[in-house]
Amino acid sequence: MKIGVIGGGQLGRMLALAGTPLGMNFAFLDPAPDACAAPLGKHLRADYGDQEHLRQLADEVDLVTFEFESVPAETVAFLSQFVPVYPSADALRIARDRWFEKSMFKNLDIPTPEFADIQSQGDLDAAVASIGLPAVLKTRTLGYDGKGQKVLRTAEDVVGTFAELGSVPCLLEGFVPFTGEVSLISVRARDGETRFYPLVHNTHESGILRLSVASQSHPLQTLAEDYASRVLKQLDYVGVMAFEFFEVDGGLKANEIAPRVHNSGHWTIEGAECSQFENHLRAVAGLPLGSTAKVGESAMLNFIGEVPAVDKVAAIDECHLHHYGKAFKVGRKVGHATLRCADMASLEQKIAEVEGLIAG
Repeated sequence: MKIGVIGGGQLGRMLALAGTPLGMNFAFLDPAPDACAAPLGKHLRADYGDQEHLRQLADEVDLVTFEFESVPAETVAFLSQFVPVYPSADALRIARDRWFEKSMFKNLDIPTPEFADIQSQGDLDAAVASIGLPAVLKTRTLGYDGKGQKVLRTAEDVVGTFAELGSVPCLLEGFVPFTGEVSLISVRARDGETRFYPLVHNTHESGILRLSVASQSHPLQTLAEDYASRVLKQLDYVGVMAFEFFEVDGGLKANEIAPRVHNSGHWTIEGAECSQFENHLRAVAGLPLGSTAKVGESAMLNFIGEVPAVDKVAAIDECHLHHYGKAFKVGRKVGHATLRCADMASLEQKIAEVEGLIAG
């Protein structure tokens, strides 16, 4: 089976690494000349809206998926005329637009921060008066890793902010006094079978995920699965979906979903019976889903900007380096380490060792 992937970044790279043992081959459509997934399959260098190359991709593969939600939903809809594409264009359209996404949560009775659609500075002023400060203004599409958003704490922060974010459609969200950030990685097959990985505790720095630790019997696991199930069913979803939550007053408030394999699920490569990458491919290809059970205690640390010396990372027992082969750049995810230990005390010790390399 040959899988087409829209996007050729590290998520596409890890999909190919997971799919190769299953006898799968890959083709990536990505405009970047140095797409890091390219060495693992055919690279069609083209823009995501290039219909000639999209049609070429469709002719060469058995099905198509995508590695990130910046892909236009129109691209997926076009490809769907010629080849199966999972997740669907409609799922992508909703997940990539924060207004559609938050409105869906509300319609499904999933708690979420207060929010308002912002089309102008006047809309922003009115929404701030209604929702209050602090609040977060985010572009409705394309923002990620802290980009395309601004925290508003004072009245002065509000002045001119719509123009500052590009005068594009935005969403204002009320600030949530959360006690923790968690994410749930789920996978849904073509026939509707659904499985969930353990909730993951996430730590961010400057809007970028730094550390994810798989939980031990989290008390909110069942609630998170309920909320995710509602979304998966609503979207008739196929593949892996990540759902990010805020822990608030002993419950959960929805932050956002990602219609793809997700950074907070990287620990599953070594830390679960079947990784999120393999399970995504199993789902879209119509294969039976794999076990999402943990193997030991696991965590993931991102390498932002640069990867520590390989020999130093390799010297840490129970540590697994994933180097993306990308050029080092400030603020860029260029690799990660996953840790798998027998117990949580050992895991915390190993996390400290890797963090020491990052700090050094």
